[in-house]
Amino acid sequence: MAGPTAMRLSSVLALLRPALPLILGLSLGCSLSLLRVSWIQGEGDDPCVEAVGEAGGPQSLDSRTQLDQNDEDFKPRIVPYYRDPNKPYKKVLRTRYIQTELGSRERLLVAVLTSRATLSTLAVAVNRTVAHHFPRLLYFTGQRGARTPAGMQVVSHGDERPAWLMSETLRHLHTHFGADYDWFFIMQDDTYVQAPRLAALAGHLSINQDLYLGRAEEFIGAGEQARYCHGGFGYLLSRSLLLRLRPHLDGCRGDILSARPDEWLGRCLIDSLGIGCVSQHQGQQYRSFELAKNRDPETERSSAFLSAFAVHPVSEGTLMYRLHKRFSALELERAYSEIEQLQAQIRNLTVLTPEGEAGLSWPLGLPAPFTPHSRFEVLGWDYFTEQHTFSCADGAPKCPLQGASRADVGDAVETALEQLNRRYQPRLRFQKQRLLNGYRRFDPARGMEYTLDLLLEAVTQRGHRRALARRVSLLRPLSRVEILPMPYVTEATRVQLVLPLPATEAAVAPAFLEAFAAGVLEPREHALLTLLLVYGPREGGRGAPDPFLGVKAAAAELERRYPGTRLAWLAVRAEAPSQVRLMDVVSKKHPVDTLFFLTTVWTRPGPEVLNRCRMNAISGWQAFFPVHFQEFNPALVPQRPPPGPPGAGPDPPSPPGADPARGTAGGGRFDRQASAEGCFYNADYLAARARLAAELAGQEEEEALEGLEVMDVFLRFSGLHLFRAVEPGLVQKFSLRDCSPRLSEELYHRCRLSNLEGLGGRAQLAMALFEQEQANST
Repeated sequence: MAGPTAMRLSSVLALLRPALPLILGLSLGCSLSLLRVSWIQGEGDDPCVEAVGEAGGPQSLDSRTQLDQNDEDFKPRIVPYYRDPNKPYKKVLRTRYIQTELGSRERLLVAVLTSRATLSTLAVAVNRTVAHHFPRLLYFTGQRGARTPAGMQVVSHGDERPAWLMSETLRHLHTHFGADYDWFFIMQDDTYVQAPRLAALAGHLSINQDLYLGRAEEFIGAGEQARYCHGGFGYLLSRSLLLRLRPHLDGCRGDILSARPDEWLGRCLIDSLGIGCVSQHQGQQYRSFELAKNRDPETERSSAFLSAFAVHPVSEGTLMYRLHKRFSALELERAYSEIEQLQAQIRNLTVLTPEGEAGLSWPLGLPAPFTPHSRFEVLGWDYFTEQHTFSCADGAPKCPLQGASRADVGDAVETALEQLNRRYQPRLRFQKQRLLNGYRRFDPARGMEYTLDLLLEAVTQRGHRRALARRVSLLRPLSRVEILPMPYVTEATRVQLVLPLPATEAAVAPAFLEAFAAGVLEPREHALLTLLLVYGPREGGRGAPDPFLGVKAAAAELERRYPGTRLAWLAVRAEAPSQVRLMDVVSKKHPVDTLFFLTTVWTRPGPEVLNRCRMNAISGWQAFFPVHFQEFNPALVPQRPPPGPPGAGPDPPSPPGADPARGTAGGGRFDRQASAEGCFYNADYLAARARLAAELAGQEEEEALEGLEVMDVFLRFSGLHLFRAVEPGLVQKFSLRDCSPRLSEELYHRCRLSNLEGLGGRAQLAMALFEQEQANST
């Protein structure tokens, strides 16, 4: 019996032997887990592992585990927005800048101490050399009523005593800019500052500290720890230090006597806060250079000069410009050197890529040319010569090369000749004879590309001459994108809608008023409406019916439905009114700061449209004329039926050219020919109108007014920017415009073209012609 039993046992062990490590591991793991749980439960009285419950007492591990499970099972719930109609609607106004909401601050503010004698000389030189590098540059002087040079922001304190000037400067910085900037750099106007290096220094320093950084100097008779920053070389003050110093300024001004403002500030900081000047912090060294008298900056080669943040003293404005020229050349050389190093690294690394050297793009370091994926994405080349271009804005086959385009071509040719001479001198010297062919195109990934066929005269070192034709390729790369400064506008501006309404459109005016109520009055938009009722010579007279009786009744109904609403209307009698003449009538009835929104009876204004009107119309800067979306003729373009009920099957396909985003409409297009809608300020309109009256007098002005629209007045008689952009919020039903024969030839052509293009797309018009031919043939 023992024999068979032993054999069976050995066979079982042989089967289980591969799984023994797994079984032992599982057993050991379970044992250690049970021991760890028992240890944690036994240490429940330890405050380090207690959790605070709802009543503030300790919470067990099971409770915390249950909370974790609840957190894992948590699902977000969408709460729909609901506004109580009984409560007054309050529009939320956003801050002027998003950084105000985020609490972020600008990095550096520069304050320049100047005087009566140097405000128009050295201070102007400082402004021209460094102002474009800093977010804000302020000039502080003790002269009262100082004459401010153009482009400079000068603060006058009215007292030229050094301590008083420094104290009031610090007080002004704390009051007006203490919450907006992290660092404050104070300098004199006889100091040249290397602005990019200073900005980089401020970017490397931590803002959460009290720092007084500059060229440290010892007080006379004081210890080594008591140091102040020399004002001639400038110094940095952190925001936190300025906030701590503000309460002590009055005491320091009465207790500390000093003839120098930098010494006064240094003693005030040491006495009140115990903080002295340092020249090095967090591995960053503030380097400065003292310029000796009659020293030429062009010949200065010392390392202290080449690495300086500030140079002092600068005795005159011409020396400031020479220093700026020298340091700019040094920065340019450093940039070229870095570019060459990066290009060498790119060549070395390209060998290791799968493409090898074939993957290199020209020029090195710039994106490769755009690769089109279809024939519709191919970027075309524009052909030009030295006198003409064969790609004109008006569609003409040939036009003169002039203005900025001519200067651009000339610069490209000169750059090509300069690069050729740099590469082949002194063996060859090239002289341009003429440009044979020129091609250019704009690549959005790279910039402006040029291909030039040049006829050159090559001159050797021995004087031999020979004509050569060579093709060169150039690229003007896209540089750093900069934000153009624009005047500040707000969404809180009230909009005055103006609706010129002839008697022929009186029947559709109630629909406009209902749309105005739904899009403007219901959401309580800050906007008003003025109806300009245009009567004909024989309309609305004695015994004649009033064509606008229904319009007036609809306006009165809206005033009754929306208490506090006032819909003004003006009556004008004219045989053939022009848009400009009607606008003259309205303009006289409103203040100069009124924002007008000139509309038509087919316009459907809404909150988004009004906000874009407010943001794009800028007083004294820009007028906005949106391009509305015009629906096609429903007789030619079938309307899309509304979607069927659930389970009724898929909806029928849209007709050709239909825009599914437009609901049930059969399609349409943005009407670029129409310009009846516009947003502009009354002051800008009056200025353009006055200029029109000055340039066109008498009968010529009367004829011009008959054939002009408001947009043409801004385009021809105003220096404002004219902004035209598609407006998806303006969707108009199909209508045929009334093209008056009194319009100018250009406006009449645009009006007729708008009506023809608004009939339908090419597919719909082709289908209509095909069906008509089929009907005629049968």
